[in-house]
Amino acid sequence: MSQRAVLEVIALGVEDAVAAQAGGADRLELVADMAADGLTPTVGTFAGIRAAVDIDLRVMLRSADGFAVGDLDRVIRTARELRAAGADQFVLGYLDADGGVDREAVERIVDVLDGCPWTFHRALDHAADREAVRKQLADLPGLDTFLTAGSAAGVDDGLPVLLAEAARRGEPGYTGQLLVGGGLGLEHVPTLRAAGVDAFHVGSAVRPGGWTAPVSADAVREWRTALSRD
Repeated sequence: MSQRAVLEVIALGVEDAVAAQAGGADRLELVADMAADGLTPTVGTFAGIRAAVDIDLRVMLRSADGFAVGDLDRVIRTARELRAAGADQFVLGYLDADGGVDREAVERIVDVLDGCPWTFHRALDHAADREAVRKQLADLPGLDTFLTAGSAAGVDDGLPVLLAEAARRGEPGYTGQLLVGGGLGLEHVPTLRAAGVDAFHVGSAVRPGGWTAPVSADAVREWRTALSRD
């Protein structure tokens, strides 16, 4: 477990991004409107954050609350605008009415990302069959990460699933990095690290004042320290 674990922090703006980088974050997930669990930020927000920090940025592509794609043409248009502004990593994930992956929507959006790396987000935790989703997405270009808590209810409930999926790394549908997030606490870290999990995603855990307050560099630093322990 000597490999440095990835620490990804949710950022809503420049202040968050600067604090997260100062605390030791490796990557940011850029979103807007956490009341809707994270929507696509504006191109201006992306550009401001890109100018302020030099760590990796993954930009959310999500136009509405829930896991349906909604206005697909709008999402595609926004993806193109973000690409033109320099965005080169993304986060997305859409389900159909039956809880299966919306393969058509995902394919059309991935097509405009030009091979950029992307994360399939926690739609996986709300899917009717998470293994089927993984296998249906396995051949799509750029997919290198699955963000998951193992359960729609969060890491506390999903820990057994996370440990089982970590053990399957390298199998078809399980070649992408397992990025754990969603109700993740420091108390979960030792068990997950022991299972080989090497990527962690935090939001409210590094905002002592809640979502209306900025990211705390000290809180991020605490996570960085915890993830650096063998």
